[in-house]
Amino acid sequence: MGAGGRMSVPSEGKKSQSDVFQRVPHSKPPFTVGEIKKAIPPHCFKRSVLHSFSYVVYDLTIAFLLFYAATNYFHLLPYNLSYIAWPLYWICQGCNLTGVWVIAHECGHHAFSDYQWLDDTVGLVLHSTLLVPYFSWKYSHRRHHSNTGSLDRDEVFVPKVKSGISWFSTYLNNPPGRILILLVQLTLGWPLYLMFNVSGRPYDRFACHFDPNSPIYTDRERLQIFVSDAGIFAVLFGLYHLAAAKGLAWVVCVYGCPLLIVNGFLVLITYLQHTHPSLPHYDSSEWDWLRGALATVDRDYGILNKVFHNITDTHVAHHLFSTMPHYHAMEATKAIKPILGDYYQFDGTSIWKAMYREARECVYVEPDEGDQNKGVFWYKNKLH
Repeated sequence: MGAGGRMSVPSEGKKSQSDVFQRVPHSKPPFTVGEIKKAIPPHCFKRSVLHSFSYVVYDLTIAFLLFYAATNYFHLLPYNLSYIAWPLYWICQGCNLTGVWVIAHECGHHAFSDYQWLDDTVGLVLHSTLLVPYFSWKYSHRRHHSNTGSLDRDEVFVPKVKSGISWFSTYLNNPPGRILILLVQLTLGWPLYLMFNVSGRPYDRFACHFDPNSPIYTDRERLQIFVSDAGIFAVLFGLYHLAAAKGLAWVVCVYGCPLLIVNGFLVLITYLQHTHPSLPHYDSSEWDWLRGALATVDRDYGILNKVFHNITDTHVAHHLFSTMPHYHAMEATKAIKPILGDYYQFDGTSIWKAMYREARECVYVEPDEGDQNKGVFWYKNKLH
C-alpha cells in the first residue's frame, strides 16, 4: 500500500521530497474549465447502466465469497490459525466494502447512470448497508465539491487558522501525539463527523447529518434526510435481529470489524486528498471554484487503487468533473495533465509515510508573512 506500489497515473518520475513540497500555483489558471473539458475524449462523460452495475455485482460477489469462506470454513481451521484468518478477512472485506462505498459515492454524484432515481436507489441501498445516511451525505458532500478549498464554506477537513487551533494542540505536536491524533481520526473520525460535524464547516448551531433540521440542509432537502435515517434504522434493525440469532460476537466479527476498516479508509482517503504541504486554501477574498477544485492531490495506494475504483489516484479529475463515471477517470486524468501542468499535484509517497508527514507538517494554515496575497493560506506547523 503506497509508493512501492504501481503508479497508476504515470508521472514525471519519482519526485524528491523538495519537489513534493513545492507549492502548486495559487494564481488564477491560464485555462478554463471548458478548455480542460475539451482535452478529455467525449466518451469519458458517458454513463452506462450495465458498466456501472458490473462493478456493483463484482464487489458484492467478492463480499459474499469472503463472507461465505469466513462463516463456513474458519471454524474448521486449527485454533491458532483462526487468529490469522479473521484479521485477514477483516482487512480484505473492509477494503472490498470501501469499493462498494465508492460506488454509492458515484451515485451521490449522479455518475452511476443517466437516471437520477436509479442512482439514488442504488446509492441509498449500498450506503445504508454501510451505515451511511445516503441523502444526508450526498447533500453535504455536494457542498464540499461546490466550495473545495474555501476556508469559509468548505464542508469537510477545513483547516484551522493558527488562532483557532485548540489549546492542547501544543501538547500533541510531537510523535506520540500525532500518532494518537491519527488513531482517533481513523477509528472515530467518520462517526464523529456524521453525528457532530467534527472537522466540518462551523455552523452557528448544532449540525448533525442525522437531523433533518440541521443547518447543513435546505428546506427542500429535509424530507430526504428522513429517508436516509429510515435506511439506517432498517439496517440497524436487521443487525439487531442477527445479533439476537447469531450472537453479538458473530455480528462484530463478520460485519463490525470490516466496517471499521471501511470507515478508517474513508477518513484516510479524504484526509490525504485535501491535506498536503503544497496545497493552498483561500478565504472569500481570493477563492474561486476552479482554483479550489485544483487544490487537491492524487495519491498512490498501490493495488488498492483498483480496489477503490481509482478514487484515490484520479481525485483531481473527479473534483473538476464529478459526474464522470469512475471507469473513465484514469483516461481523463492522463488527458488533462498536459493542460493543468504545475496545477496538477500527484504524490506517490508511501501512504503510511504520508499520513504521519501530513499530521506533522499540516497543523494549521495562515498567509505567508509579507505576502500581498493575504487571502491565500498555506499549511504551517510552528506553534511557537
